[in-house]
Amino acid sequence: MENVMIGLRGIAVDFDGERVLKGINLDIMDKEFITFLGPSGCGKTTTLRIIGGFVEPSEGDVFFEGTRINDLPPHKRQVNTIFQRYALFPHLNVYENIEFGLKVSKLPERERKLRVGDALELVGLKGYEYRNVNLLSGGQQQRIAIARAIVNQPKVLLLDEPLGALDLKLRKEMQRELKRIQQSLEITFLYVTHDQEEALTMSDRVVVMKDGNILQIGTPQDIYNEPANAFVADFIGESNIIDGIMLEDFLVEFANDTFPCVDKGFEENERIQVVIRPEDIRIVSPDDGKISGVVETVTFMGVHFEIVVDALGYKWTIHSTMSVPPETIIGMDFTPEDIHIMRRMEEE
Repeated sequence: MENVMIGLRGIAVDFDGERVLKGINLDIMDKEFITFLGPSGCGKTTTLRIIGGFVEPSEGDVFFEGTRINDLPPHKRQVNTIFQRYALFPHLNVYENIEFGLKVSKLPERERKLRVGDALELVGLKGYEYRNVNLLSGGQQQRIAIARAIVNQPKVLLLDEPLGALDLKLRKEMQRELKRIQQSLEITFLYVTHDQEEALTMSDRVVVMKDGNILQIGTPQDIYNEPANAFVADFIGESNIIDGIMLEDFLVEFANDTFPCVDKGFEENERIQVVIRPEDIRIVSPDDGKISGVVETVTFMGVHFEIVVDALGYKWTIHSTMSVPPETIIGMDFTPEDIHIMRRMEEE
């Protein structure tokens, strides 16, 4: 994945006098599955539309395989887009929907037939060629939209929350399918979602966005285990986030005590924030815990219990397979590796 497929340099976008993208810089590699993740209005769909050519940047440049493409219209870019609404043609059957773009391109009929057949096989809809698209399930319509996009053999596929209309079970099935299709085709997938589990499950790298800025870029493991700041930590799964002071390398103060940690490179006595994931806290006796507190609530979540503990005025969340009754005094234990140090976000 050494080859840069798409480069964004200083991309800014203004809508009605408001800056919605604030100087985005990003390299997207060939054959990479990269996900833009963030809350509604953070700029992730606008970034996708910039790459697709549907929005012109107010500032900055878009490069495709090293060539600047700011002025290239969407139909001349080697990019196809799949939206949440599949926009299938209701008067055309499955085969005709997939074939449509190839007919517009005036490809010979034999070539069209081969490509449509390959696309149907890839998305698992062989034998559905002459079905009415209006009578198919949401998952099947999604597959047709994918087949129609890949039949043109784009180098990059843009997917804007394409699974949003599907139920949970079908979403998970399609997540696996999309990853399989991307690996089979060996093309670049750019995916937009606000669902953190979806991003962590599917991506080679995740781009976390907020208010038109990129806050962190990294592998799912990096983003989850080493969040850059409190927003990322909170957005990617549940977190206990506590104010603290980095006394020196490998030593942090929080919750009225000092703890060894594995982080370094901060200023002495720098004010920081500590994140400890709920699943990294072990319940022990009060005497054996690094911190002790009183259990407030216990909720069964299916795979684990979610336990809220009041300790030193902070409500700690613990995920454990062990249940303890409310009002119990417990100890909480964690290792230096469970403590993640984050720089404080600048006050807005």
